[in-house]
Amino acid sequence: MSAPDTRCCGSGVCIINPQGECWCGQFWNGEKMAHPALKIIEPEDDAADNSTNKPHLNE
Repeated sequence: MSAPDTRCCGSGVCIINPQGECWCGQFWNGEKMAHPALKIIEPEDDAADNSTNKPHLNE
């Protein structure tokens, strides 16, 4: 068995590929393991507000 990767987040279960990505979704940012940035997807103009077409849970 190889030595533990020094980039591990501390959980002891990190499996980090050559690109610095862990199986849990974190990545090596050059300094520490970090969560990826949240990318917000903006709705398209024609589907901007379809709230009237959404089913209600109480119906």
